[in-house]
Amino acid sequence: MRHLSLMLKPSSGMCNMRCKYCFYADETQKRSVPSYGFMSLETLEQVMKKALEAADGSCTICFQGGEPTLAGLDFFRHAVELGARWSVHGCAVSYALQTNGLLIDEEWCRFLAQHHFLVGVSLDGTKDLHDANRVDAQGKGTFTRVFRAIQLLRQHGVDTNVLTVLTGNLCRSFRKVYQFYDKNGLDYQQYIPCLDPLEEPRGGHPWSLTPQRLGQYLNTAFDCWYADAMAGHKKYHRFFDNLLLMLDRQPPEACGMLGVCGMQYVVEADGSVYPCDFYMLDDYRLGNLNTDSFQDLDQRREAIGFVEASRAPDPECRACRWLPLCRGGCRRDRDYYQDGIGKNYYCEAYRQFFEYAYPRLEALYWKLVNG
Repeated sequence: MRHLSLMLKPSSGMCNMRCKYCFYADETQKRSVPSYGFMSLETLEQVMKKALEAADGSCTICFQGGEPTLAGLDFFRHAVELGARWSVHGCAVSYALQTNGLLIDEEWCRFLAQHHFLVGVSLDGTKDLHDANRVDAQGKGTFTRVFRAIQLLRQHGVDTNVLTVLTGNLCRSFRKVYQFYDKNGLDYQQYIPCLDPLEEPRGGHPWSLTPQRLGQYLNTAFDCWYADAMAGHKKYHRFFDNLLLMLDRQPPEACGMLGVCGMQYVVEADGSVYPCDFYMLDDYRLGNLNTDSFQDLDQRREAIGFVEASRAPDPECRACRWLPLCRGGCRRDRDYYQDGIGKNYYCEAYRQFFEYAYPRLEALYWKLVNG
């Protein structure tokens, strides 16, 4: 039984914010067509039809951007209608939305609640940290509007989590961020390292994340998370919870922790498909769902060696005691610097973290197993 997961960009790279660290804004400027505009309803139907025909049992459709809500609520209504139309053979369809929250209102909330969307809202901690990088088109901070959207979603019973970008400044102040999330009941948390622009040396921007700062964050975050978990108030932290899965001999669900790139399908607004959100460049284009099948896309993925290339950690990694948990990390953190895919840029951060946290992580695992 094949679960199929798609990420759709119905607004291409268009956005009503101008986040200073946006990796996708950088990525779109390094391909032949920076923006594909809005996805047409004809392309949407081709994508939904082919996805639900290819899936066997279940399919997840995640809308991302750019800012996907710019496509309009009617676009999303049509997507859900198509999902119902083309899942006639019993395929279970689930929906997710990653948004900056600026357009979320009562009508959006009612729709998202009715169709059981999982909604991730991008929030970078406290007001001062968030507004330092996440600004609108006029350069104004967006914290107040984003936090209002989170409150509105929760009032309507929408399953909501926060996605936080780890910048150097945020990592320095992480305990404050954790306490803020705790105070406001934001218990489902995901954190992603800030990416520097492609083809630039790492660490050259005010928001850049260095291995030292990531290591500082990991230790502080684990201390906070572990203390709450041992006290019976465990929060969901995607990285730490995936480590618990791995201790339980289960595969992690987080892509960058698998040790190899997964079978992703990231669909741009024109229907073109790429193997990863971090590799939406001309050289990695797999095809277009207006004309190609999923079998065609998979054959192209194999031909360019995308998955196979991600299996090659640095020789030093193979001798490391932490490889079973680290697995080399995300390919993007091993690529586009030095001589290509090699040791993870954040290797030392992860190494010192595992040394620091593993005994307590294992103790927590056994506490949870034994009830």
